[in-house]
Amino acid sequence: MTSEIEIDRIDRKILQHLAQDGRIAWSELADLVGLSLTPTLRRVRRLEEAGYIQGYVAKLDEARLVGRMSVLVAVTLSSQSEEALARFEEAIAAAPEVMSCFLMTGDADYSLRVVVPDLETYHRFLTRTLTRIPGVAHIKSGFALRTVLNRASPLA
Repeated sequence: MTSEIEIDRIDRKILQHLAQDGRIAWSELADLVGLSLTPTLRRVRRLEEAGYIQGYVAKLDEARLVGRMSVLVAVTLSSQSEEALARFEEAIAAAPEVMSCFLMTGDADYSLRVVVPDLETYHRFLTRTLTRIPGVAHIKSGFALRTVLNRASPLA
């Protein structure tokens, strides 16, 4: 259930601390935000119920698990019909190399972030997966040299 609630300075502190460490002990969180345990837990539950906290996850080491090479890929389709967009989105969701996909305005229809261990693996993804999706008209790839900023939370 998501609903709009007013969040105050303490709620923001709770969200910041949970974004940094979702496994923080409730007593430590209460100390950090300056409340006792019960009001802190009430606020966390309220933030969860309102949808500000959507879940808790472990931050995995992407480089060790899938690779260090991030490729930003702009994809243009030959048609922007609902059917063509849905077909592309279904195909791209099945590609484990794609870490994120955004429907865009501007020159390209989609922007993808693809993570692979090396150039050969990207080439294989490009030729065996991306170019075989029906309706793909143009692909432009850019290779990230290094991560400058990658926020884990909008409140960081």
